[in-house]
Amino acid sequence: MLKIFETEKTNALDRYTIEYEPVRSIDLVERAAMAFVREYSRRFSKQNQVTVFSGCGNNGADALAIARLLAKENYRLKVYLINPMGRLSPEGEVNKARLQEVPNVIFFEVIRGEDFRLPELSSHDVVIDGLFGSGLNRPLEGAYAMLVEHINQSGAKVVSIDMPSGLFGEDNGRNNPQAIVRATWTFTFEFPKLAFFLPENAPYTGKWKVLPIGIHPTIVEQTQTPYYLLTDETVSGLIRSRETFAHKGIFGHALLIAGSKGKMGAAVLASEACLRSGAGRLTVHVPFRGEAVLHTSIPEAMLSLDVNEDIVSELPDLRAYDAVGIGPGLGTQAPSQEVLKALLTSAEKPLALDADALNILSLNREWVDLLPPRTLLTPHPKEFDRLFGDCVSGYERLHKAMDVAVEHELVVVLKGACSAVCSPEGNVYINSTGNPGMATAGSGDVLTGILLGLLAQGYPPETAALIGVYLHGLAGDLAAADCSEESLIAGDLTRMLGKAFKSQKDSTIQ
Repeated sequence: MLKIFETEKTNALDRYTIEYEPVRSIDLVERAAMAFVREYSRRFSKQNQVTVFSGCGNNGADALAIARLLAKENYRLKVYLINPMGRLSPEGEVNKARLQEVPNVIFFEVIRGEDFRLPELSSHDVVIDGLFGSGLNRPLEGAYAMLVEHINQSGAKVVSIDMPSGLFGEDNGRNNPQAIVRATWTFTFEFPKLAFFLPENAPYTGKWKVLPIGIHPTIVEQTQTPYYLLTDETVSGLIRSRETFAHKGIFGHALLIAGSKGKMGAAVLASEACLRSGAGRLTVHVPFRGEAVLHTSIPEAMLSLDVNEDIVSELPDLRAYDAVGIGPGLGTQAPSQEVLKALLTSAEKPLALDADALNILSLNREWVDLLPPRTLLTPHPKEFDRLFGDCVSGYERLHKAMDVAVEHELVVVLKGACSAVCSPEGNVYINSTGNPGMATAGSGDVLTGILLGLLAQGYPPETAALIGVYLHGLAGDLAAADCSEESLIAGDLTRMLGKAFKSQKDSTIQ
């Protein structure tokens, strides 16, 4: 599992590497520059004019080293070193001198701001942004803000070094959005930044890639962080193998409470996903008139029929089941609300709540205190805000979800492009799979079914959430590769779920 460090900790990681590898600071800059140039040369032609903007700190030192290496690869370069204070970091001084020894590089050092004229940039150019790195903690102003706005309006492709200049590593709530570089690509070093996973920052980071530069593994292991990135290796190690003489009773009996008039499709989607996730048996409690729909669509599922024809109005006996999921297509009618309350006050088995179960909770917020420990909640942003209060940014919502998980001892899956699993211990696991094609009706119902199937098999709620969120996204990636993001529908996720599981098992064998 890849750690995600707050930016204030990254300097300490660099210092430890310099001291204990040991490696000189200037050589660590060179290592970063070489990694950047290798990636850059894979993606950008030498036909483009390259304009490098360098600041006076260590990010600027990286930019100057990158310019020198690109010049040696015969890229056409203009370099602007923005140095209003007239002094550079030691690494910047060394790399400035090295760059000036390379022929055919047009180099400008801007010390007096009033003498600086904004360079012409076109949509055919590439800008390498090395003005500011990850340590920035206040909005850009004055000439820097003007330069950033000029870059953004130029139409040029922009490649940022480590961080788009002007972007803070975590909370950008008080930042100036007009003074942040809008990168096409961000090549970041060693670890992704938390800001990359927050929706409000997508216009600035563009596509991003982590480039390893050899930070010392000891300090990485020793440095604490609540943030982690879910990886293929992590999830494949969590999925249990099946014994030769296993039978359906070993893999649990799941109960899904779902559906209402006009919304039986949600129950169907969640049911099939539950069975495809490995549950030994599934019983679906649905309104009486849902019998034909479920029997026709999911013959493998057993049914528990409510006395009410159109809505769920009664809670079945829970003793036969190993886990319970509730919410898809349920509706928020008063009888269904009472069913949820009865479930919360009587269940002794793991629970997964989604969709209308969350909407019912938002109508009865005091019921949050009734949630059994380690109940699994899977809200999308609007559901979360209705339940726990409006948030102005993804950063605020993520941290509120962390607080809710700890305070109420819950597992909260905050769904989105980078779904985050928040644990009762205060850790956050950010998913690395999935694509925009999954923004389609029923996608969340499929996730509910996956999570229920894993809970029924005896996976602890946090583990079920990690596996479920990752495989849900991976199935989406496989489906998009097969049929495109635009044409992807929720049923495609279930169709690809088997391949998603298989890919994890195959990676374990290898």
